[in-house]
Amino acid sequence: MLDIKWIRENPEAFDKALKNRGLAPAAQQVIALDEARRTAIQAVQELQSKRNLMAKEIGEIKRQGGNADALMREANVSRETLVQEEEAARILEENLKETLALLPNVPASDVPFGSGPEDNVEVHLWGEKPVLSFKPKQHFEIGEAMGLMNFEEAAKLSGSRFVVLKGDLARLERALASFMLDVHTHEYGYLEVSPPYLVRSQAMFGAGQLPKFAEDAFVTTNDYWLIPTAEVPLTNLVAEELLNPDDLPKRYVAYTACFRSEAGSAGKDTRGMIRVHQFHKVELVSITTPEASEGEHQRMLIAAQSILERLKIHYRTVMLCTGDMGSNSQKTYDIEVWLPGQNTYREISSCSNVGDYQARRMNTRYRDEEKKSRFVHTLNGSGLAVGRTLVAILENYQQEDGSVTIPDVLRPYMGGEALIKAQKVKD
Repeated sequence: MLDIKWIRENPEAFDKALKNRGLAPAAQQVIALDEARRTAIQAVQELQSKRNLMAKEIGEIKRQGGNADALMREANVSRETLVQEEEAARILEENLKETLALLPNVPASDVPFGSGPEDNVEVHLWGEKPVLSFKPKQHFEIGEAMGLMNFEEAAKLSGSRFVVLKGDLARLERALASFMLDVHTHEYGYLEVSPPYLVRSQAMFGAGQLPKFAEDAFVTTNDYWLIPTAEVPLTNLVAEELLNPDDLPKRYVAYTACFRSEAGSAGKDTRGMIRVHQFHKVELVSITTPEASEGEHQRMLIAAQSILERLKIHYRTVMLCTGDMGSNSQKTYDIEVWLPGQNTYREISSCSNVGDYQARRMNTRYRDEEKKSRFVHTLNGSGLAVGRTLVAILENYQQEDGSVTIPDVLRPYMGGEALIKAQKVKD
């Protein structure tokens, strides 16, 4: 959520930020709504002051034995007016809050201007594309041929955009999660957390998922939301807290299932595991000071990139342009892994600096060296999307006979096995 004071003081910068995101200017409307709210609050305060004076005057008249009936009738009318003014102020306050809740974050000054993915800027390239002596297959062709990846069984259970993994592919998914968690906890100092998968609306609001992305999430009949990412519970661990600066940065990591309705992706990636309703992800979240957030962003990016480097899979990192960046973010880097079967790069992680956008929604602060209360900065990133990493292994390590070589760093998690091949799985 943006600071209304900043919008009042920087209307041109605010409108420019919206324009850079491809949105219409809104400063005039937002400021007008805020002025109406402030006027209503002032009217309430003036009426309250008037009523206080009248109450004193009535008390004084009665002490002197006088008749205060006329003044009491005026006080009753004033009370009714006050109730009306308080309700008007409350409605304007809610309208402003709802308006601010829908506004996107202001992009950082070094974020490239652009309208879509074609305007993203490559900032890092690692490794080389594998050279295969045969025509590469896509991950679902490999997995289905092995008998270890089944979309029809998943559809029977849950409908489209679900998958059932079996045998060594199920084991590989578990191995990847364990490997990622070990790297992030042992080498990068993230604290492992096992959070709930169901959260309240306030947690979704605090993380910036509501109200804007309600249609992309699943909600239960008793108003719990299935987490679209572990960012939601991890970030909200510090909601409504005044943090000790000596405890910052806080770094959390979690391996969870994630649930997304993919309402805005009809017709996209309908085959395979790239875009499904339920997937697994290792998520990184940092809570830090404004001064340290840029350095923390780079540190998080390096931690996520290191996973692919240890798996020896070619990738590139791009800085997202203003028109392609998520609405919560000030700056986002996407890590895109190379998939030979698709002959293209696909996102496997987004690492974002959100600034104080979520902290304002969660009311999360810390005391600086001058004992002044300030909002923290929050950051989040995939470290990595486990399902898409499994996809990348299948396509990059595939062999001509349909088997898949297991990357060296995963073999200890796979009981020493070096190869995944077709298996007869007893149900």
